[in-house]
Amino acid sequence: MAGTSALLKDSQSTLGIWQRNKGLKGNQNAQELIKVLHKALEAAQQEKRASSMYLTAAEDKDRLELVRHKVRQIVELSNRVEALETEKKELEQCLALRESCVEELQKHVQLLMDKNQGKQQVILKLMEQIDLDHSATVQEADAVATETLYKQQDEIEHLKDDLYAYKTQNQFLNSEIHQVTKLWRSVAEKEKVLLMKCAHLQAHNCQVESKYLMVLRRLQEASSDLASSDVELVKSLIQEALQWEAKEEAAEALQLNPIREYDDYGFMTIPKYEVEDLKLLAKIQALEIKSTKLLSHVVVEKSLHERWVDMAELRRSAELKGLIRCGIPVQHRQRVWKWIVNQHLCHHHPTNHYNRLLQRCEGTEHPASRQIELDLPRTLTNNRHFVSPTSQLIPKLRRVLLAFSWQNPSIGYCQGLNRLAAIALLILEEEESAFWCLVHIVENLMSADYYSNTLIASQVDQRVFKDFLSEKLPRLTDHFEHHRIDVSLITFNWFLVAFVDSLVSDILLQVWDAFLYEGMKVIFRYALAIFKYNEEEILRLNDSVEIYQYLRFFTHVIGDGRKLMNIAFNDMNPFPMKLLRSRRATHREELEAELSELERIKVQYMKKQEEQVASCLDRAVSEEEEEM
Repeated sequence: MAGTSALLKDSQSTLGIWQRNKGLKGNQNAQELIKVLHKALEAAQQEKRASSMYLTAAEDKDRLELVRHKVRQIVELSNRVEALETEKKELEQCLALRESCVEELQKHVQLLMDKNQGKQQVILKLMEQIDLDHSATVQEADAVATETLYKQQDEIEHLKDDLYAYKTQNQFLNSEIHQVTKLWRSVAEKEKVLLMKCAHLQAHNCQVESKYLMVLRRLQEASSDLASSDVELVKSLIQEALQWEAKEEAAEALQLNPIREYDDYGFMTIPKYEVEDLKLLAKIQALEIKSTKLLSHVVVEKSLHERWVDMAELRRSAELKGLIRCGIPVQHRQRVWKWIVNQHLCHHHPTNHYNRLLQRCEGTEHPASRQIELDLPRTLTNNRHFVSPTSQLIPKLRRVLLAFSWQNPSIGYCQGLNRLAAIALLILEEEESAFWCLVHIVENLMSADYYSNTLIASQVDQRVFKDFLSEKLPRLTDHFEHHRIDVSLITFNWFLVAFVDSLVSDILLQVWDAFLYEGMKVIFRYALAIFKYNEEEILRLNDSVEIYQYLRFFTHVIGDGRKLMNIAFNDMNPFPMKLLRSRRATHREELEAELSELERIKVQYMKKQEEQVASCLDRAVSEEEEEM
């Protein structure tokens, strides 16, 4: 009964709570109330079951146990009530603190609102003041504007009058300028035509003078067949011709394309011959160069320069080959040479390979270092960068050659490598780039054993060249055979050093441009072209001594590089590389067989000499024994 009464009380209290909270929101509050009622109902049912168990208990012991259980529940509930009371007190304290904070915040907000109101009042006052000031300024500006408006209108009228006057004057001046421009253009065109005519006339004059000097040279060579009076006349004419240059320089007021003493790379444009008989040759060469320069001044190949400028990225192509054959301009040559060398070599070696070779040079003296030191002063004697022993390029050349001697120990150093390295230094400027260029020439472009002790590959190329010479220029070959001229005495050095010290600098570098790009075939082409260029002059010579004398210097009088290039790459066609390789292989077998035979003969001769010496010694010993 007690449990039922408690349940009724709980239900009444729950209902009271629901009635007090009737104003709460809809479904959510109803659901919470239902959950509370369910819990109260479950608790009442449990209490009812416990009371029924107490009443139905048969023994006092069971009833006592039920009482004890209820007591424990009461204790737990009392403890829970105490804990809830404590929590309630803490919450009340926290609520009090929060209420105090809210009061402080309300006070602070009120203070801020008061300040804001004060600022708004100040802003309103300032706005009123600004409006007053602005109205005063506008009034003043209006007054000034009304005063100056009439003045500005007067000035505008004056400016309109001035503008009309200037327009009239400008029209007159424009008509005058147009007339003057027409006159200037016509005068410029006439001047251009006159300059071209003058250049042609000067070039023609140089050619006539060159031919005249060649006639004097022929008369000088044939002086033994002339009378003494004619010989004296020829000498006086030669002396007079050699003095023309000084008179012309003093009298000339206009020089269309003056010849410099040195070119862009430091080579002498006109060689200085110490032999008196060759001074006339130097004069002839100067006239040839001057004539070529004058004609090239008239016909400027702008399209080639523009094509080189447009070729920013280099890649192998027929167009690039054609441009290189025509000669790389000075401003592009270094870039193209570096690209060619890098395409073949630098990526096959570590980046610090050259520096390691230099360190090895410092640590150990190479056997070839003495020969290198002897050849340094004899390198490119016609170039101002190598004439002086104190030149900055001399130490660079020494280091490049020493590094190469360690790079390729089978060759070490061979005379002629100094000139190849010197050309590479002049163009590429950097030591390491010149070193790799030399390596590219020796190891890629030239055949193996080209610079060995036997020079066997060089000798093979001379035999191959003679075959090509007999096929391409049969008349000249017959002429050489008739006078027993061995052209290899002249051409051997051409092939060994790629025409260095044999051609004038601009043609030499044009040959090197194509040589580095296409290979050794270019040397064969140009060697044949040089003989074709001077074929008629050589055929007119009918004495072996005169032919040899002419062949010693005839490459230096070639001044037309374009003509030589056309002969090399057009007149010498076809020139298949397959045929060149085949003939090299054939002549190499023949030469090796000849060398083997010579070696066998040498061994037999040495053996016979040893036997003769031994027999002589035995005879001498026997004679001494008989005397004793």
